[in-house]
Amino acid sequence: MNLEQLDGFLAALICCPDLVPLSEYLPKIWGGDIVLEEGFAAQPILKDFLSLIMSHWNTIVDILQSGEVYIPLLLEDENGITHANDWANGFLRGMELRKEQWAELLDDEEHGGPLVPIFTLAHENSTDPAMRPYKEPVSEELREKLIVAAAAGMNRIYHYFERNDCLERIRLVT
Repeated sequence: MNLEQLDGFLAALICCPDLVPLSEYLPKIWGGDIVLEEGFAAQPILKDFLSLIMSHWNTIVDILQSGEVYIPLLLEDENGITHANDWANGFLRGMELRKEQWAELLDDEEHGGPLVPIFTLAHENSTDPAMRPYKEPVSEELREKLIVAAAAGMNRIYHYFERNDCLERIRLVT
């Protein structure tokens, strides 16, 4: 994952009503079959990496709990254009870890709207033309609207799962 994908991935995990254990999601970030044994976890590079992940997790939680608008970490391409496709794909990868829990929001016609710009950005360049939301490339203006809608929708997604006494989102200890 690049940093943009990581940000989207963590945002989805934080919004999810179930706490996904580090041992389950770390291999998705790091790649391969990382083992979280004491000897491996004691390695300085992994400790630093985990500390950075936890710090970023806590930043996202703090923003969402405060009610402020969450601004995704988005990278620019060589032309200075922010696409947000990697962020949206990272978010969907996070949703994949708890499909059943996300199905409730996906099926909710009244509250599922904030997921639309995320899915739109994630599937914009799909290898399957049937999955692409638009036949033509997304204009700069539309892209900006989709990014703003995705960012604004994060608070709605986060708070959607708080109802019905769902798991309170926690800060990770660094």
